[in-house]
Amino acid sequence: MERDELECFLLLAEELHFGRTAERMRLSRARVSQLVQRLERRVGAPLFIRSSRRVGLTALGRQLRADLEPHHRAIDAALERAAATARGIDSVLHVGFANPLTGEIVMKATEALRVSHPGLAVEVCEVPLGDPYGQLRKGEFDVQLTEFPVREDDLGGGSVLLSEDRVLALPASHPLAARPSVTREDLADVPLLTIAGPVPDYWLDHHVPSRTPSGRPIGRGPAVTNMQEALMLVAAGRGALPAPAHTATYFARPGITYVPFADAEPTGYGLVWRLGHETGAVAAFARTAREVTAQEVTAREVTEGQLIA
Repeated sequence: MERDELECFLLLAEELHFGRTAERMRLSRARVSQLVQRLERRVGAPLFIRSSRRVGLTALGRQLRADLEPHHRAIDAALERAAATARGIDSVLHVGFANPLTGEIVMKATEALRVSHPGLAVEVCEVPLGDPYGQLRKGEFDVQLTEFPVREDDLGGGSVLLSEDRVLALPASHPLAARPSVTREDLADVPLLTIAGPVPDYWLDHHVPSRTPSGRPIGRGPAVTNMQEALMLVAAGRGALPAPAHTATYFARPGITYVPFADAEPTGYGLVWRLGHETGAVAAFARTAREVTAQEVTAREVTEGQLIA
């Protein structure tokens, strides 16, 4: 089995989308199809179910994915350790971040660790919106700075490091967009986009509720897998999306108005890792992230008045 076939198969099994797989591999969609077909000929049976509307794994494809993933991770880890040793680095820590705000914190903590722990290399990557804990569980992340709440039996972490107010991303033409603020009761007047993927029900209920505080039902718009897709649908008038306040700064675009919530609980962020895997590197990152966050909170409180320690 060729390495490009292996990587293409595992990426497509994760994305279930030829276009996104091609983008991640920096190949054409035709080349991705060729690699999949070549592997299927090698195996002797289809690995994917293809239609004009969806891509799915066959039973054989699911079996192959389960058998291959641990070995693929081991190969990548071995190569990474070898490269780190060649650079004089003792260990590599993989850190996930949930959005641009948490990404800033992670990068500042990474820079600080280069000085305090020169033998520790930190690799960072964004956590998929539609799969908030999958990569952490698979060992692709050692720790991640993510949105709370987190109520997973196999995951642990620290307390809330920082929090920020929430806004409602609305089509600029919607009547609520002209208001200075909205309440959670107002959500009954606009369908909310929801998140597609293995997202826990309690997380969805917190971030994208199905009912207002008084019990009125909230309509549902299309399901999305990433923020860019969500904003495109909001601008097209397909629905609204509750979001952290920093979204208005990082994702300003025509056709969308961000209106503050007057009564929504702030979005909190904290560090999460797999129970039993709090290594020295994870602990060092957690300490540094707390220090960096305290400095960041102070600075943002002065300039924006939005973040709360």
